[in-house]
Amino acid sequence: MGKLLTCAAVSLLLLALLSSHEPVAASSLCVRRYDSIFSFGDSFADTGNNPVVFRRYGVFNPVMRPPYGSTFFGRPTGRDCDGRLIIDFVAERLGLPLVPPFLAHNGSFRRGANFAVGGATALDAGFFHHGARKFPLNTSLGVQLQWFESLKPSLCGTTQECKQFFRTSLFFVGEFGFNDYSFLLLRKSVQQVRSFVPDVIRTISMAIERLINHGATSLVVPGMYPAGCSPPILVLFDDVDPAYYDSQTGCLNEMNELATHHNSLLLESIEKIRAKHPNVKITYTDFFSPVKEIVESPSKFGFEGDVLTICCGGPGRYHYNVEAWCGDPAATTCKDASARLFWDGAHLTEAANRYIADDWLSSINSPASARSK
Repeated sequence: MGKLLTCAAVSLLLLALLSSHEPVAASSLCVRRYDSIFSFGDSFADTGNNPVVFRRYGVFNPVMRPPYGSTFFGRPTGRDCDGRLIIDFVAERLGLPLVPPFLAHNGSFRRGANFAVGGATALDAGFFHHGARKFPLNTSLGVQLQWFESLKPSLCGTTQECKQFFRTSLFFVGEFGFNDYSFLLLRKSVQQVRSFVPDVIRTISMAIERLINHGATSLVVPGMYPAGCSPPILVLFDDVDPAYYDSQTGCLNEMNELATHHNSLLLESIEKIRAKHPNVKITYTDFFSPVKEIVESPSKFGFEGDVLTICCGGPGRYHYNVEAWCGDPAATTCKDASARLFWDGAHLTEAANRYIADDWLSSINSPASARSK
């Protein structure tokens, strides 16, 4: 299958990937009180940084036009979704404000800050330079950590003050990996990309250690979701031999195996960090299984049977068309986004994010989760 991942095909995929309300009362799930959330990641967690970054780099971005944001906010907010993201639901359930985007918020960050950017990678931008072709974005995990460190002096002054402040903060490190592997596929096969998984895991692990050194005591580290079920990938590689598909779900096995390999190595690394820092709670949250469960049994979760069909897009297989992005005149939006898993391609609907957030919150609020997952 690796030979089928052509530069042209993956370029289209990358374009797709790059493509105020009061908080509700904390739910009965909540066990521990947090005063703030600090989030690092990509478009699955970006609450509004990407319009700033994409404009700066001159990259096309459809998320600041309708119907983005229509389900909950009633307007585009910079989220790659019809409504709220997983991080939004987590903040609401913990009784916190929605986490403000660091690059697009002029107010206080004492209740948290979101450094995630759509298209972000764990590995630094220079890693993806290829000859004269330069990687178009510089929003890697390392860059996001620098943003956090530039903000830190405004939150606390001394080491003791920072320990006290971050003791009641919840840190999200990820999701990372999906974009790293997608960009590498521009010039490598899936099997070749597999050899870079340890580099991505090492980078994520170093970030966790760095945050712990800054005073973080509660961290959430999401795994990777099943990339082989992503509609853009399925459309771009629709001429793949049927043997490469999961006969039950229609997902591409090799891409899903890449994700499970990533998740396995990430869990191993988290266990090592836990052993070094026994007083720090590091919760691994499963991004793969909840999405896979919905794909396998959509009706069980209230989704329509053609679960891989996206809600907002143009004419074509899975309602995904690289010439008619969500919001384009030729694109259409489904009648009920809450019955769809995928929103505009790789990104999920608010309904899917809500379900995944419930699963993650069970882990975050479980005292045993720091060791058992």
